[in-house]
Amino acid sequence: MRSSTDDADDHESDIKREADASRSVHDVSSAGHEGKLSPDSPLFGGPMPTDVEDTSRSSSKGYEAHPDLYTMPSDKPPAPVRKDLDGLLPAPDPTRDIDDWGRSESFYSMVEPIFNFYYKNWFRVECEGIDNVPLSGGALLVANHAGAIPPDALMITQAIRNEHSSPRPVYMLGENWFKGYPVVGMLANKIGMVAAHPANAQRLLHDEGKLALVFPEGEKGARKLYWQRYRLRRFGRGGFVSTALKAQTPIVPIAVVGAEEAMPVIAHVPLLQKLTGLIYFPITPTFPMLGPIGSVTYLPAKFKIRFLDPIPLAEYGPDAARDVALVQQLSEDIRSKIHRALQSMLSKRRSVWFG
Repeated sequence: MRSSTDDADDHESDIKREADASRSVHDVSSAGHEGKLSPDSPLFGGPMPTDVEDTSRSSSKGYEAHPDLYTMPSDKPPAPVRKDLDGLLPAPDPTRDIDDWGRSESFYSMVEPIFNFYYKNWFRVECEGIDNVPLSGGALLVANHAGAIPPDALMITQAIRNEHSSPRPVYMLGENWFKGYPVVGMLANKIGMVAAHPANAQRLLHDEGKLALVFPEGEKGARKLYWQRYRLRRFGRGGFVSTALKAQTPIVPIAVVGAEEAMPVIAHVPLLQKLTGLIYFPITPTFPMLGPIGSVTYLPAKFKIRFLDPIPLAEYGPDAARDVALVQQLSEDIRSKIHRALQSMLSKRRSVWFG
């Protein structure tokens, strides 16, 4: 049997071992061995070391209570002085007379003798009903379209400039393909070509009160072969009618005779179209036999342009542009008017070259 003395000795031995273990742990932690932490480490809630300088308190200016934590400090540095850039921008040149659409009246006046040569001497244009074009305000001119590189847009423009009592610039709403050709796109913009987009048309007609010319047949009209001449293609979905309704401007239908024979399309070559990247590659009496010159060489066909009575749209209101049935009906009515005018003009024509 164990005596009380032995139990007391065992108890003292256990206390001594625990003290030695605690001292050894403290020694290990103080020696800086990696992987072992002291129970008195701050990571376990122990006291912070007294020999470490509290840099956060020494560098802080003191706590300032403020109800809004997102308020910017009042002692912010002054705003930098903005450099005046007016001196770096070129001054406007009134002699260039370029509008926001890129149309240059000075450039147009420079090339106008060429256009007038075609108008007066080559195509010998005869014009009817020019007074149907409004003297002021916006109006949408709608015409038939034909020819490999159609000259009808320029002839309509020159008819208004030469025959109208109050000549006005005409902006031609064309397809976006011309933007992809650097030289063609630049020259087209300078003479008044504008990408056909509803926003552009609304600004031209409603906001600025300009004359805008559109060809609803589009590319389909220019691709027509010679045996398909004066057969009007569909006028799309009537987008030009919706445009005029929104802008609350009248539509002036135009019938053009002569463009079908000025540069007739004999055939198309799809393979060359793919190789060249053109929207179509036509065969004409002068192209490609005469090379690049043949693409701007027209036959001297006699032109006749008839401006029909304007169609007012103010009675319908701008909300009528959402009426699909009304838009289609007006589009078909305008197409029928142009078709009847073409047939009437062709029935009176005795010669393609002399009218």
